[in-house]
Amino acid sequence: MQTLTQRLANPTRFMALSARVLPWLAGLAVVLLAAGLVMALASPLDYQQGHAAKIMYVHVPTAWLSIMGYMLVAVSSFGLLVFRHPLADVSAKAAAPIGAAFTFICLVTGSLWGKPMWGAFWVWDPRLTSVLILFFLYLGLISLRSSIEDEALAGKLTAVLSIVGIVIVPVIKFSVDWNSLHQPASVMRLGAPTIHASLLWPLLVMAGGMMALFGALHLKGMRNEILRRRVKALRTVEVEASAGLARQPAE
Repeated sequence: MQTLTQRLANPTRFMALSARVLPWLAGLAVVLLAAGLVMALASPLDYQQGHAAKIMYVHVPTAWLSIMGYMLVAVSSFGLLVFRHPLADVSAKAAAPIGAAFTFICLVTGSLWGKPMWGAFWVWDPRLTSVLILFFLYLGLISLRSSIEDEALAGKLTAVLSIVGIVIVPVIKFSVDWNSLHQPASVMRLGAPTIHASLLWPLLVMAGGMMALFGALHLKGMRNEILRRRVKALRTVEVEASAGLARQPAE
């Protein structure tokens, strides 16, 4: 009996299933983000940071997704190199620019939050620096793939780089313990969250909405990539057929 992963290895089956799932996932993202924004605006002010703390409702979920997005790239790359899964490279390629976008938003919102708290938009803090390295790693993966015409070779090289680059994930996770100005983890930590429930629930709803948005964008990106490869394959066949006809001797 085939597993779900094996069944979805067929691009045609994946396209059919994703076509049904994508509208629901996009709708869920819209609903959760709208609800999260309303809850965030209605949430009480932080007793120390005031209105500035509301940036966390965007900053924190994008920070989580910047890491989760890279882990998705790395896992997909592992699936390409080890299991030769037909859609693994498609998944990795589609996830990289989305992860880069969420990482960029994380850096920008973090800078805007840092200005009133630290008096500067940027400090060479371990957490900030490691997330910046993650952003450059995303850009490196995208640039490496786009610089190589051979798609099979590009997929393998970017897969190796993404797996090697996974070391940045634990660095980001534990960087707040290295004499960092950044506050320590208050939600994703051992034990109960230290953030008050009135602030936690809007944050979780926003995180759920952004996760749904990431998933919808990833599915859409995979579908676009599959269609692009199909069109490229058809054009290649047409060119080869035209070249074959041109080589035939005239009767």
